[in-house]
Amino acid sequence: MGLTISVLDQSPIYLGETAEQAFKHTVALARKSEELGFRRFWVSEHHDSEQVAGSSPEVLISYLLAQTNTIRIGSGGVMLQHYSPYKVAENFNVLASLAPGRVDLGVGRAPGGLPKSTQALQQGVREAATLTDKIVELRKYVQNRLEADHPLAGLRAAPIPAQAPELYVLGASVDSAQIAAGLGLPYVFSLFINGDPSVALKAIQAYRERFDASHGTEPQVILAVSVIVAESESEAAELAGHQKVVKVRLASGKLVTLGTREQAEEFGRQAGEPYTIEEQEPWIVKGSKETIREQLLALQKDTGIDEVIVTSNITPFEKRLRSYELLHEALVEATVEV
Repeated sequence: MGLTISVLDQSPIYLGETAEQAFKHTVALARKSEELGFRRFWVSEHHDSEQVAGSSPEVLISYLLAQTNTIRIGSGGVMLQHYSPYKVAENFNVLASLAPGRVDLGVGRAPGGLPKSTQALQQGVREAATLTDKIVELRKYVQNRLEADHPLAGLRAAPIPAQAPELYVLGASVDSAQIAAGLGLPYVFSLFINGDPSVALKAIQAYRERFDASHGTEPQVILAVSVIVAESESEAAELAGHQKVVKVRLASGKLVTLGTREQAEEFGRQAGEPYTIEEQEPWIVKGSKETIREQLLALQKDTGIDEVIVTSNITPFEKRLRSYELLHEALVEATVEV
């Protein structure tokens, strides 16, 4: 079975650089991903951050579509809890009309920022619908299938593209897998966020066991992983540095993953309730081409997936770009399709 490679880029702002430079790196990486024959290139959503530049994936996607020709471009993802499903559908229908057959719409339920940014994004919202309800509504608009007895029957999320954007559910838990399965939608498990391969296996198993095929779809799982490829094992370890997965757990039970301990502490302060912070080693596939090839093929064997979407937090940018080139070489040399 071939292993398909895609890319998730978070537009990191390196120390001493600007957001403008971060976006230039994202554009360059999108072009390189297309050149290497990767399937899709996704961008993330983060708010009020000094570490990452991408706060508006739909705007960035439109620019990336114009800067590339064939690769699929999408969101990894839109944080749907903040937005009207109707407006999200309009945005992505415009994109899908501009670049037919090339647009992916990945949605997630993480806040994408600290409590103040969530408060600003949801200003005026009194009764927020559940993520499941919002995804159901979003799919109706994207597929232009509003029921005759719907309160807004006859409404369209214009324009209606010839090929609708493809909808994906993103998550890092068994619960999110069950949501995707119940809706009969493709699922992306973010192992680079969760950091626990055993949870990934449980989520993928739950997704496949509970998948509702009544929508005329089949199970589709993508695994999002952090990958660092270098010329040697020692260089890969050096590039990985001292990265940590930092999580803040609120007294109310909410668990959020942040980029740094400082962000986690600020999240706790803004949340206004007792909290604890957990740090753990990130789960990163790292090493030389040979090591990476072995690890990815082993991961494919364990999970049964045929596509991974790769993210890489490497500085400087030239090393990040080279990592993707080496990843491509590693799989080509193993006669694995990318």
